[in-house]
Amino acid sequence: MTAHNQHSETDRCAGCGVALQTEQPDQLGYVPAQALARTPVICQRCFRIKNYNEASGITLNQDDFLRLLTHVGGTDSLVVNIVDIFDFEGSMISGLARFVGTNPVILVVNKIDLLPKVTNYNRIVNWVQRQAKEAGLRVVEVVLCSAKKNMGFERVIEALELHRKGRDIYVVGATNVGKSTLINRLIRDYSDLDAELTVSQYPGTTLDLVRIPLDDGASIIDTPGIVYKHRLTELVSKKDLMKVMPDRPIKPLVFQLNDRQTIFFGSLARFDFVQGERQSFTFYVSNALEAHRTKLERADELYEEHRGVLLSPPSREELEELPKLTKHQIRIPKNANLDVSVSGLGWIKVNGAAGADLVIHVPKGVKVAVRESVI
Repeated sequence: MTAHNQHSETDRCAGCGVALQTEQPDQLGYVPAQALARTPVICQRCFRIKNYNEASGITLNQDDFLRLLTHVGGTDSLVVNIVDIFDFEGSMISGLARFVGTNPVILVVNKIDLLPKVTNYNRIVNWVQRQAKEAGLRVVEVVLCSAKKNMGFERVIEALELHRKGRDIYVVGATNVGKSTLINRLIRDYSDLDAELTVSQYPGTTLDLVRIPLDDGASIIDTPGIVYKHRLTELVSKKDLMKVMPDRPIKPLVFQLNDRQTIFFGSLARFDFVQGERQSFTFYVSNALEAHRTKLERADELYEEHRGVLLSPPSREELEELPKLTKHQIRIPKNANLDVSVSGLGWIKVNGAAGADLVIHVPKGVKVAVRESVI
């Protein structure tokens, strides 16, 4: 075995943690031999994501991810679970409580910069605590932050200091929740490494456990983002991802609706107010998505005629790639303070106290949930 081959088998990519190899360009961890001289050494996939924002579709499936998580329960460490406030239900890891064992969990809620400016953050913290409890997850602390806008980051560091007690930190989260951005902040604040993880808006950038040594001998361990197919953000093309994922605070859309009215968001989602008194609904979705209002009896016809054109995104060609729309019937009882959330798209707050019968149409498999109102 040549020294150069040996090198490629023992080293790991500084971007995603996968073992490097120089033999098979179409396999994970491939790095051209001449690139081994670079420091830090990153695999070709990370190189492309970093330089061309080009993603390759290699991700970890759920079973592999859960195997990785099971390992965490056997360690004595602090678990940092990052979730996305814009897709709270979709980014929660189902069954996380089973895997972490007795380890303390800090819930870091990212992307709070997307919430409307007037939001009361204490209420959000209380809301998150209740939601986590409902999901069976005991958390020692909830921290709100925006990794991108650098809000609340000091609080994240303080919480880690408070609960870490010299232990390793495992960072877990679904894809697209801002995990890499956060980890890069931790690397900058906690260790003298030059290597930054590959940050990409595409799912599944980190592929293997990446250990980042800390100054006191412990490590931050970054785990791969789990890809949840029930999120709309995992189904749309890269181009449409920019429209569906907001990048600035949402300006809520308020519609006063009579029953038998329908609102379309492109061809990705359709909201039918089937029955109830005239009332208002607030839509918290990316402002890059255009809303189209029509009468319920015209909705099917409008969709058939205009999907992928007037009703876009996605384009007509891309629509062929998506699962067909399926219906979710939802009854909102009287005097309930509830949201209907569509994973990866946003949520709808029902403002009236009169109750309402709704039907939500989304691509098959996308998660629709009714929850206590967040705002």
